[in-house]
Amino acid sequence: MNQDEKKDNSIEEYGQMTLENENGRRMIHLLSIIGEVEGHENAPGTSKTTKYDHVLPMLAALEEDKRVEGMLVLLNTSGGDVDAGLAIAEMIASLSIPTVSLVLGGSHSIGVPLAVSADYSFIVPTGTMMIHPVRMSGMIIGAAQTYEYFEMIQDRILNFVASHADIAYDQLKRLMLNTEMLTRDLGTVLVGQEAVNKGLINEVGGIRQAICKLHSMMENSGWPQKKNICSGQTACFFSLFFVY
Repeated sequence: MNQDEKKDNSIEEYGQMTLENENGRRMIHLLSIIGEVEGHENAPGTSKTTKYDHVLPMLAALEEDKRVEGMLVLLNTSGGDVDAGLAIAEMIASLSIPTVSLVLGGSHSIGVPLAVSADYSFIVPTGTMMIHPVRMSGMIIGAAQTYEYFEMIQDRILNFVASHADIAYDQLKRLMLNTEMLTRDLGTVLVGQEAVNKGLINEVGGIRQAICKLHSMMENSGWPQKKNICSGQTACFFSLFFVY
C-alpha cells in the first residue's frame, strides 16, 4: 500500500490525516469528530460515529511523534457517550503540542467539552452548540441516589467546560437548565457569535482562520523543545506505567 492509499484509508476509517506544508517540515494532524461519539456499546450501523477506542491511542501516539507540531480538530457532532467524550477531551487538553478546534455544523451535548478542550477554538457563523442536562438510556432506578449520580455526571461536564473556557460554572449551569428555549427539553442553543459572547468559544471563523491561528501558535510554542517534557527514558517509562 503506497502513501496515498494509506492516507485515503486513514481518512475513510478514522477521519484523520496529517497535513504537510510544501517543504514537508511543518506537520499538522487533522482530527475530525463527527456524528455520535461512540462509547462502550456500538452505535447502530447506519449512524456516523467517532470511536473513542480509535481516537485515544492515536492521541497517545501523537504526543510521542516529534514530527507533528500541532493538531486541528474539526467538530460536527450531535454528542454521545459522556465518558468517551470526556476521555477524548481530557487527552486533547493535555497534549503538549498547540491545538485548535473548529465547530462546523454543530458541537452539541458532550461536543461542548470537546470544542473547548483545544488551546484555541473557532466556530463558523452558522455553527451551533447545544448545552443540556445529561440523559441516560436503559433501566433507571427511581431513587434519590440516581438523581445524585446524574448531578455528579453534570458536575464533571460543567467543571471541565468552565475550566477550559471563559465562562463561569454558575452561568453555564443556567444555560444547561434553561426552560424557555427548547420545547421538548431543557437547555440552550447558541449560534455562532452567541457562543463567543457567552465565553464558550474564542472566535468566529472558518478553516482559514483556524489554520492561520494554529501556525501562529506553532511558531511561538518553542517547538520542538516543548516536546521534550520528560527528563529521560526512565522518567517517561514511569509516567506511562502509572497512567496505565
